[in-house]
Amino acid sequence: MEAKAIAKTLRVSPIKARLIIDLIRGKDVQVAQNILNNTNNKSARLAKKVLDSAIANAVNNFEMDANTLYVKEARVDAGPVMKRHMFDSRSHIGHKDRRTSHIIIVVANK
Repeated sequence: MEAKAIAKTLRVSPIKARLIIDLIRGKDVQVAQNILNNTNNKSARLAKKVLDSAIANAVNNFEMDANTLYVKEARVDAGPVMKRHMFDSRSHIGHKDRRTSHIIIVVANK
């Protein structure tokens, strides 16, 4: 049995978010929560919310025991890109793309 949580269109770059998600993939949920609590990063704060939501989904919707859960799947997909323009030198237009992410975390029983 497994439970899933998804956070869509988060204002963090997928490359930066993947660095954090790689740390918790395959770990127990208590260990993953400790890692995210002690990582001073915007991606870690957002991933912690998604992990807490996945644990709550498992406990409340599927009546799983929170002590036996582990992170079965954790991935970051690229979301929509907000394309912004700014003036550059010699009357050119430069691009400043604001990237977004979708964070997906699946927890399951051991």
